[in-house]
Amino acid sequence: MHRIGIVGVSYRHATAGQVAQFSVSRDAVAHRLAVLHEALKGAEVLYLTTCNRVEVIYATAAPAADRRAEIFQALTGRAPVNGEATSTLRCWTGEAAVEHLLLVACGMDSAQAGEQDVYVQLRAAWQAAREAQVVGPLLDRVLSEAMNMARHAHRLVTHDAPSLADLAVGRVVDYLHGRAGAAAPVGLVGVSPMTRRCGLRLRDRGIALTVINRTLDTAQDLAVELGGTAVSLAAFQQDPAAQGCSVLVCASGAADPVLDRGVLTKLAHSKPLLMDFGLPPNVDVDAARVLDFTRVGMDELVQTARDTRVEHLLRLAPVRAAIDSHLARLRSELAARAIGPQLARLRDDFERITAGEVERLLREVLSDLDETQRNQLSGWGRTLAHRLAHLPLSGMRAAAEHAAPEVTEAFFAGARLSRRADGGTNE
Repeated sequence: MHRIGIVGVSYRHATAGQVAQFSVSRDAVAHRLAVLHEALKGAEVLYLTTCNRVEVIYATAAPAADRRAEIFQALTGRAPVNGEATSTLRCWTGEAAVEHLLLVACGMDSAQAGEQDVYVQLRAAWQAAREAQVVGPLLDRVLSEAMNMARHAHRLVTHDAPSLADLAVGRVVDYLHGRAGAAAPVGLVGVSPMTRRCGLRLRDRGIALTVINRTLDTAQDLAVELGGTAVSLAAFQQDPAAQGCSVLVCASGAADPVLDRGVLTKLAHSKPLLMDFGLPPNVDVDAARVLDFTRVGMDELVQTARDTRVEHLLRLAPVRAAIDSHLARLRSELAARAIGPQLARLRDDFERITAGEVERLLREVLSDLDETQRNQLSGWGRTLAHRLAHLPLSGMRAAAEHAAPEVTEAFFAGARLSRRADGGTNE
């Protein structure tokens, strides 16, 4: 575990705008992974972005260190000044990083505690890192454990997992209730887990839907599922008022606002409600304010989620217990694997020393023994070596679970068990 690190920023200590400065568009993820891989000197790396967090997960050859400065520059394109990397970004290393990853994968660290959308987003981020060839065996192993833990957590939760999308749907329904234009469709801008979930919830309430996406074929696929209509983003931007949408729910992975000042100006007469999940924002925030649109962004939705967070966490207590149990097992397994080669060498040292001493005894003291007796004595020596080695081996396995890597390294360096076959030391 000591080789795993995470650097990130989330709703927990930053605004949506602060999180957005570290976000990149979907089209730029492959390039950014390559930049991160180089900045971290060849470390295995994964870039995760959701509607309220950006995190870089990495695995290094040596014990993981705080890499906030390098990651800040790799994501923003400029060097941090005046300590802004440490003040803006959070860092976890070792077991704390693995625990954080498990909590994130299970939705326990999400604004809406227990939501399951992050599982899909983490899986997509893992796939992107694989395609960019910047992950390796250690990160693959830890991510596999996180995904397995998330699936187990989903089975433990008997109630319908919440989502920020559900809060958005609640705001949309309240907005439409009693309005003269309530029959007008709700526009879903972008095809993502968030817009799909919103669409399913709104469809179940009998609300008409229009799917708006850069790729029309993708929009049509979701529109068929939702029983709505589809339009390309380019066509919508050219004449947005023609769709007659009373609400626009935006969750596009675009780097720039898809509802920019020009689009908002064309919508100024109808002024639909703007639900903006984008990171960075899908709506031109300044233009929306100047033109007097009602825009509900991530900060407002996160604040609403905070009001019920404790209630959700109490209901998720079995998931927290399962994570603790899983973490303990993983700690033991990874620690044993990390020192496995050294333990094997230690066992070999015991056997070699014992074999050398038995051979010397047979040559200098017990030279009159017959072949059968010699074999019996040699077998006894091997058994004794195994029993003597068992104590330090068991102790080091236990120590490796809780001690820093430097402690076990110091033990193996100080043991100095390697000896010549004749029984002399190497000193």
